[in-house]
Amino acid sequence: MTAPILIAQISDLHIKRPGERAYEMVDTAAALERCIAHLNGFRPRPAFVVITGDLVDRGLEEEYAHLLRLLARLELPFAAIPGNHDQRELFRQAFSNQAFASRSGPANLAVQIAPLVLLLLDSSVPGKDYGELDSATLRWLDGELAAAADRPALLFLHHPPFATGIAHMDRQNLRNAPQLAAVVDHHPQVRLIAAGHVHRAVTTSFAGVAASICPAPNHAVDLDLAAERPPSLRVEPPAFHLHAWFAGDDFGRLVTHFVPIGEFPGPFPFFDGEGRLL
Repeated sequence: MTAPILIAQISDLHIKRPGERAYEMVDTAAALERCIAHLNGFRPRPAFVVITGDLVDRGLEEEYAHLLRLLARLELPFAAIPGNHDQRELFRQAFSNQAFASRSGPANLAVQIAPLVLLLLDSSVPGKDYGELDSATLRWLDGELAAAADRPALLFLHHPPFATGIAHMDRQNLRNAPQLAAVVDHHPQVRLIAAGHVHRAVTTSFAGVAASICPAPNHAVDLDLAAERPPSLRVEPPAFHLHAWFAGDDFGRLVTHFVPIGEFPGPFPFFDGEGRLL
């Protein structure tokens, strides 16, 4: 089997100003440092890293400066899109090296990782927590997919286009998911729709395509499916997603791995030197 192309996804970094903690308890900068160290040491190396929004916590200039200092340690190529905690214009300034699809408005981006096409969609709505893909973004997406109809495509955005069952987060998801589905329906090469926002690993299908939410490197949204508690966080094991694309017929095959961040015992062999099960 040919080795897969690996695309790492990290999300919801929520970087504060130096010395500050998110929600007065989570050291998000230290969490990102651990995540970056894990990515730098991961083997085989991912070809690319996608960061799906909420890079900073309050959209402040000082937060973006701190974020860039931290990301400078990442040894892998990467690109980012904003989330609802970001401030779009400051985000654009911080990541001015990215070849955005337009000079203003949504910070959409296409990245070519041969033979893959990564399409990063800006679902942020300035001043709002919910997400939406405006008409220009949907036209751009349709055009990019049409122009690369023979290449597998992975779509990334911040706001999930589906409900998770966590009510207070579902009220903030993508408001015009049917319009996204209508575009995807015309392009069978789409292999994945990957979001962030919920700080939990979630998998489902959307418009007949595998869809996922990336876990966060810092804290998780409480898995309260009965709406019994106020909106809350939990400090759970941090993680990221590793999307592995395998070449094959019909635009190949996509497998997503949940990767815990940190050092854990192992690996330990299943068999002894003579091939006997231990």
